[in-house]
Amino acid sequence: MTSEMGERIRRLRKQKGFTLDRLAELAGASKSYVWELENKNPPRPSAEKLAGIAAALDTTVDALIGTDPPDAALSPEDRVFFRKYRQLDEGEKRRFRKMIDLWGDE
Repeated sequence: MTSEMGERIRRLRKQKGFTLDRLAELAGASKSYVWELENKNPPRPSAEKLAGIAAALDTTVDALIGTDPPDAALSPEDRVFFRKYRQLDEGEKRRFRKMIDLWGDE
């Protein structure tokens, strides 16, 4: 019996076309660790490894564990985008908003 988190990891991994080996490599984890997360119930993930898996799958830890924040209506890709945007300094954010405004004028 697998957990919901394990199901999410497996589904996203397969959508990306990753093998267990490839996801483990990208996430800095072992193949057996990723397998355990996908197949054991309850999984016992470390925060660091889970963050690596989320990054490799272009999603968030919240999306993997099922504790979506208030922006849950956003796709995982959009949540990753906004998380990266929030990490920009104010000058970079201003330039980015200006580019978006220019695109909208076409």
